[in-house]
Amino acid sequence: MTGEARVVPAALAVCLREGRVLLVRRRNPPDAGLWGFPGGKVDPGEHAGSAAVRELFEETGIRATEGPLLGVTPVRQEGFAFDLHGYLCIYQSGNAVAADDVDAAEWVAFDEVMTGTRPMSARVDEVLRAALGVS
Repeated sequence: MTGEARVVPAALAVCLREGRVLLVRRRNPPDAGLWGFPGGKVDPGEHAGSAAVRELFEETGIRATEGPLLGVTPVRQEGFAFDLHGYLCIYQSGNAVAADDVDAAEWVAFDEVMTGTRPMSARVDEVLRAALGVS
């Protein structure tokens, strides 16, 4: 490679409940301090949808089942290259508690996401719109 980061598959969990979506505030780069969906790297041999469900539980304690793929978003920043596979995750149980590499986890009203009232990762509103279209 010529200095370019290898593209790493990653998964996002989009979990909806009672007019709200579960968001976390990232502790680490590339989106430290920004709100977005729980998620992380897909382990070797792991399906991206399974990774979304796993990451959701690891970061928030929420248990869910895998729903449909909402889309794949390429993220290319200095030193980072991810293909983010966004999955709708169907809430089963649990209370949102920040864990793993996040410092906050909250159920956020859809309209708050759409109006961008808090600092968010790129395209959170677009991914939420896709989720609302299939849920």
